Amino acid sequence: MNETDGVSKRRLKMWIRLLGVTRAAESHLREHLRLGHDTTLPRFDVMAALWRRREGVTMSELSRMLLVSNGNATAVVDRLEKDGLARRTPLATDRRTVHVALTPEGLQQFETLAAGHEAEVNNLFSRLTDAEIEQLTALLKKLRKDTE
Repeated sequence: MNETDGVSKRRLKMWIRLLGVTRAAESHLREHLRLGHDTTLPRFDVMAALWRRREGVTMSELSRMLLVSNGNATAVVDRLEKDGLARRTPLATDRRTVHVALTPEGLQQFETLAAGHEAEVNNLFSRLTDAEIEQLTALLKKLRKDTE
């Protein structure tokens, strides 16, 4: 085995560890949302996207923002609308295009969810020091640039 093979194997092991940490954290957060807030991660993600764009977005924009199909986004928005947390409004200029936004109740509920989510993420990564967080963040940013 030459030096390049050794680096390649270490990169593969690093990828598997990164994937493992990501999957474990996501699984933990799914359970936290389900048990602590009676909601799902997809619902949280849709609400987060709509919270960031308070003026609302089209369903197509929402799908693109979340990297999901229109059907998946529609199913989540259907439930949010049924629960009074989101509203759909057809565009006056093109009734085929629908804008979706959180209602005031949806905004309030999301802010409660987001605070709990942030606290849980903080807890998950509490073993990292400030310096380690900065180092890991810089490394992930570097990798992100390489994969775009």
